[in-house]
Amino acid sequence: MLPISENMTVNLDQSNLSVPRIVIGAPQGRSGKTTFTLGLLRAFVRQGVRVQPFKKGPDYIDTSWHTVAARTTSRNLDAYFMTHQELCESVYNHSSDKDVTIIEGAMGLYDGSDLRGSSSTAEIAKITRTPVLLVVDATRMTRSIAAMVMGYQHFDPEVQILGVVLNKVARNRHEKVARESIEEFCKIPVVGAIPKDLNLTIPDRHLGLVTSDEFNETNQLLDYFAEIISKHVNLELVLELARTAPEVPNIQGKTLINSDDNLKTKNSSPNIGIIKDAAFSFYYPENIEALQRLGANLIPIKALSDSKLPDDLDGLYIGGGFPEIFAAELEKNKSIREDIKFYAEKGLPIYAECGGLMFLGRSISISNNSYNMVGLLPFDTQMERKPQGHGYTLMKVNQGQPWFDDDIEVKGHEFHNSRIINLSSEVKFGFEVKRGHGIDGQHDGIYYKNVFASYNHLHAVGCPVWAERMVDLAIQYKHNKRRKWLLLEKAAGQN
Repeated sequence: MLPISENMTVNLDQSNLSVPRIVIGAPQGRSGKTTFTLGLLRAFVRQGVRVQPFKKGPDYIDTSWHTVAARTTSRNLDAYFMTHQELCESVYNHSSDKDVTIIEGAMGLYDGSDLRGSSSTAEIAKITRTPVLLVVDATRMTRSIAAMVMGYQHFDPEVQILGVVLNKVARNRHEKVARESIEEFCKIPVVGAIPKDLNLTIPDRHLGLVTSDEFNETNQLLDYFAEIISKHVNLELVLELARTAPEVPNIQGKTLINSDDNLKTKNSSPNIGIIKDAAFSFYYPENIEALQRLGANLIPIKALSDSKLPDDLDGLYIGGGFPEIFAAELEKNKSIREDIKFYAEKGLPIYAECGGLMFLGRSISISNNSYNMVGLLPFDTQMERKPQGHGYTLMKVNQGQPWFDDDIEVKGHEFHNSRIINLSSEVKFGFEVKRGHGIDGQHDGIYYKNVFASYNHLHAVGCPVWAERMVDLAIQYKHNKRRKWLLLEKAAGQN
């Protein structure tokens, strides 16, 4: 490989731009975007660069790795959930105090949900006016890479591809011919050339990468990625390209995310538990922040190890994850399963998504093994080899449930290899599926008392009513609970 000085330091002067930023794109999935992004994030951190990561699309797992690599919370940018203004404000709000922002794309650069490329990485780049660094798998190609890059440059002139990273380069000659071809015909620099390395990978599973919470050698692996990137990529040039980004558009003084207009009086701050451990780790930071902004006190709970729910709980949030991977451990923790069921029957508001839905059912079956779950909702879950629901969703809210305004439409996404079986005919559904699969292709969102459980994942920016309703229900539960205590005390005093 052509060497890059290991002693090179980066120049942090950013007087020209308020938000230096770059999109990491690729011609196709599995080109090495995530590995490169993680190595780049950690390499910058090791050199003292304050970096803000984002992920295009709804993916939870990549952002969890970003967060560890960059040592700051990574966030999602999704044009299906969020308006143009919300996308731009998220970038600005979370990047304005950083030296550089890295936005990792998904799939191929122009791959979207329709012919127009809606929700594609290219669309995010255009909306936020962010230049692109293209990561190309150079396997068995040299000069042809230039032809491919030229096609990507001209396919949409509004997308600014400012540089290329060659991945999986075999030898010096391979790099030399590819680099010279790109720089001659495409007139953009090759920022780096990464050699083939079987260790530049993260373990996989059926829904993508293994989460950072589950991988014991996370920091060791990220440091290795950083060493490779620092050696073979010109970090200073990446920063220079990022600094060419214009000011973020659509910023109107104060951002939606931190707007004081969204603050709620905290006189009745409810205690809302969030089950977050290796089994349940899929939470958008905006969802958590929305609950906090509305006055909720958030209490972390571990379904794998806590023996019971915390005292004085007023609500419970169970996100997605991989309960099937930890089904045996969840079954062993009988006491917390019984606690969840007991308080749900007493009216505790519980919102559960995907893995949370599975957890609230009777059992999870994997191959020939079945594991008992909470048993609150009348169904069982069967794991399958192939995805049963995958992609963006659109749900129409049915009347009668307490969690959403009647008849509105809710956008979300789903990605699950499980399916619901042995479902009672008496269940009530809160969602009618307009797009996606949900529980049975037509319905999603089982509701029972103050419990709502669905395969659908929501983002609080795209569905602000969700957080408002959760906090309202928790406050109602808190007041009702206090009223019952007062009545019991009064009755005891009269005896």
